[in-house]
Amino acid sequence: MAERSTAAVDVADNSGEKSLTAQADQSTADGVAKNRERDTDSDEAQESTGTAETGGSGKASPPELHSGHKLARRYRLEECVTRLDGFSSWRAVDEKLRRAVGVHVLPADHARARSVLAAARSAALLGDPRFVQVLDAVEENDLVYVVHEWLPDATELTTLLASGPMEVYDTYQMASQVAAAMAAAHREGLAHLRLNPNAVLRASTGQWRIRGLAVNAALRGISSDTPQRTDTEAIGALLYAALTQRWPYESDAYGLSGLPKDVGLIAPDQVRAGVHRGLSELAMRALANDGATASRHESPCTTPEEVVKAIGEMPRIRPPEPAFTAPPDYQHTTYQQGTYGRQTPRPGATQPVPTPPPPLQSRTGQALKWAVSALLIAALGLGSWQLADALMEQGNKSDDTNRTQTTDGGDKSGDKTKPVKPIRIQGAQEYVASGEAQAPQDVDSTYDGDSSTYWRTKRYNEGPELAPYKPGVGIVYDLGSTKEISTASVGLRYPGSHTTVHLYATDGLSPSTGIDGMKEIGTATTSGTSLTVKASKSLKTRYALLWITAVPNAPADGYSSAGYKQAVTDVQFKGSS
Repeated sequence: MAERSTAAVDVADNSGEKSLTAQADQSTADGVAKNRERDTDSDEAQESTGTAETGGSGKASPPELHSGHKLARRYRLEECVTRLDGFSSWRAVDEKLRRAVGVHVLPADHARARSVLAAARSAALLGDPRFVQVLDAVEENDLVYVVHEWLPDATELTTLLASGPMEVYDTYQMASQVAAAMAAAHREGLAHLRLNPNAVLRASTGQWRIRGLAVNAALRGISSDTPQRTDTEAIGALLYAALTQRWPYESDAYGLSGLPKDVGLIAPDQVRAGVHRGLSELAMRALANDGATASRHESPCTTPEEVVKAIGEMPRIRPPEPAFTAPPDYQHTTYQQGTYGRQTPRPGATQPVPTPPPPLQSRTGQALKWAVSALLIAALGLGSWQLADALMEQGNKSDDTNRTQTTDGGDKSGDKTKPVKPIRIQGAQEYVASGEAQAPQDVDSTYDGDSSTYWRTKRYNEGPELAPYKPGVGIVYDLGSTKEISTASVGLRYPGSHTTVHLYATDGLSPSTGIDGMKEIGTATTSGTSLTVKASKSLKTRYALLWITAVPNAPADGYSSAGYKQAVTDVQFKGSS
């Protein structure tokens, strides 16, 4: 712990600025609380632009950066997603390791540059996998920049709460993991001070990650003389929001509605029915309210360590049982039931036994049998004579028949080709193999019958091949039922260089396998604005992936500047059932 704290202080002392810990001793907890209630801007390079408190620091002119700019001849800036108060945050590519990263950039003469460097280097020393890792912190060419992990498969808590409160078990896991992570950070002398729904992420594995430890607060000049209490109250606010889908203050924040005015802080189980009582009480103990309501006498939690202890004392919340559908009762076959070849009687009904016909033993019966036999003999004789006569006539005309016979009969008796007709698209979803999505909200525009609407890719600096930066981009289409696709017609927005499209058969709108696990139906390349992919093999599928691996160099337009990009205007499938 001493080594990490010393690292942060040494950097600050050498720069002539005070360290983040020193700054924390100069402000009040009340000021931080007010900041947290009304400051809802994005924290990281994966968040949208917003406004933030400046913490009273001086402002410096932001560096003139643009997409394609490289830092240290390694980090290529791709997209600016936050720009405020003299610093900017970017999505970038580490060209050396070929991976996406996030970068914070600010001028070296910025009033907070030294504290940002100190905070970033201290956070990097922590090395706890529960935090988004700081990969680099550098001062170079009059710039200070901090490089951190980019998690394309993670989802912000803000996004998760947009659809409603979280399930009890997920909320329990979030509170447990976040509290334990912050307790570990505080043991090493590090605080977050901006722990909000934008800073908490759930990975695809279910693990919860925290980003911006120490760095987010340093970028905005936020500090506190009670950092542990500040982060503990933030944990309580996260838990409150997960239980109720409400922000525990009067003002709206992070896409959540605040509490009614002049009501005060009320317990989560009074805001929404069905809230877990233990988690509701834990949220109230962590928030700044003197240990919950007057009727509850639990002591307040003032440190993340106390939150971890309180969670440990609660009855463990187990994950929900997986849904199980009982199989249908075993049905015996008609053979096993002894009824093969005859109709099964109704339950309770007595099946009549048919009476066998009496044998023809009388004189009348014998005469009848002789009469029938005679008729059969006569019929056989007549038939034999007619057959012989026909064979003789056919033999006499065999030469003429052979000379005039055609192959029309053989053609008519062959298999008929299945009719090809348009296939109606029932739904679609963008497929993301790696990195971030392109424009998932616009996939419906590719089959709405309107050529003026389209789904587009992002702009890339190099091409036409998207690899190795991205294996490809595309859309999975639901054809409603299993079809045999013969062609796929694709309308494109941009001509030039070349566009390459592959068509794959897959198992759903969210495929369970990667491209390597799918079966390719066909592929095509064009330099124009239309393309037809013809099936090279006969495959039946309900879901088809339109996969673009190369895009042309297109000029600037209202959406993006010039670069390698493409847009799909119309998609039509043809085939048979």
